[in-house]
Amino acid sequence: MSASCRSRIRFVCQTLLTAAVVFLALPVALTAQTVPPALESPAAGPPSTGPNGERLPGMPKFHEPAPYDIDEHTGYKEIFDGKSFTGWDADTSIWRVENGVMVGETLEGKPKGNNYIVYRGDKPRDFDLKLQMKIEKGGGGGIQYRSLTGLPWTRSTPKGLPPYDLKFMMTGPQADFWFPVRAVTAAFTGQWYSENTMQGILAYRGQVTQALPGQTNRLVAKIGDIQALGGYVKTNEWNDYEIIARGGVMMHIMNGQLMAVFIDDNKDSVNNQPGFIGFEIESEPCKISVRDIWLRSFDK
Repeated sequence: MSASCRSRIRFVCQTLLTAAVVFLALPVALTAQTVPPALESPAAGPPSTGPNGERLPGMPKFHEPAPYDIDEHTGYKEIFDGKSFTGWDADTSIWRVENGVMVGETLEGKPKGNNYIVYRGDKPRDFDLKLQMKIEKGGGGGIQYRSLTGLPWTRSTPKGLPPYDLKFMMTGPQADFWFPVRAVTAAFTGQWYSENTMQGILAYRGQVTQALPGQTNRLVAKIGDIQALGGYVKTNEWNDYEIIARGGVMMHIMNGQLMAVFIDDNKDSVNNQPGFIGFEIESEPCKISVRDIWLRSFDK
């Protein structure tokens, strides 16, 4: 290699080295992991300079989440207009619209067995459902979701009544709600129950349970005492009820209190499929009232 060539190589190397030193000497602003702007928090103090001249934004200010609000409806659609059963399928001998409220009622001495009102306007899998609900007089029911209609009914009808009309019968996950006629029925409210299947109760009130492939549901955590959580349930009054369903995780929330969680990790499980939303009325006498029904779907 000629002397002139070696000289040019040394010049280039020295130039690059000098540029690198200058670059490293400049203050560098560190960029944290990218997060949605709405989740960012302002820094707790002014920015500072690190040992290598980098700009440090400081710790984020700790803050509480936005307060609980059953009336926060960003991204939701109201699925009951308060005037009619548009989008709904119901036996109108049991269900009616009264003063902006969806009402189901059975009378003492006139058994009807199980009955459901079905929302046909959507068939969501991943969603948030918010509503207000109350139960009076006795009996009970709940909120059906990811449920199907038209399937054979595995329970007998009350004596003297004709077979159930399957278009009104719902099979699938249910968030229970019962009038406290007895201690056992009062404890049902908030639990995770599978209607018209052999799964039964998969998460009692106060439980977080999980089912892995090939295994039954297993307790993984306790939310609270089953009886103590009943103190969050209002008798003969309106209750906020919310269901959050994401993949195999299904959460039941009443009046801002988590009541039960079931995690079904069997991806092909019937509990993990899209299905209808609806309401059940069971036993008599019973009066179920529902209003302000809002749905936010996360299905693509």
